[in-house]
Amino acid sequence: MKKFATVGLGLMLATGPAGYLFAADSAPEKSVTGTLEDSYCYGAMGAKGASHKQCAIACVKKGIPVSLVEPSGNVYILLPAKNDEPLPDDVYSKMEDQVTVTGKEYSKGGVNFLTAETVK
Repeated sequence: MKKFATVGLGLMLATGPAGYLFAADSAPEKSVTGTLEDSYCYGAMGAKGASHKQCAIACVKKGIPVSLVEPSGNVYILLPAKNDEPLPDDVYSKMEDQVTVTGKEYSKGGVNFLTAETVK
């Protein structure tokens, strides 16, 4: 009985993370057009636009999450295409610009996320 429980637990632990991988692979791909903003200045102070560009670049280089804000007001937090990788360099150079980001869309707890596979 102990051997059966040990094998069962081992299989559960070994295959458990696979569920997360399949869930990530099955996320729908979406293209979203909007303006790249640093989440702190945009959310807390309403700062945006060309006059805020250098501040936005400095904030995201310090680790503030990047938001993609659609003209309708919908906000997406950008994620790297793969775990443990940075966002594409295009994200940083195009802060405060209107871009189209294509990637996988996720929504958790009322928050929208989009992986930044391509930024144009």
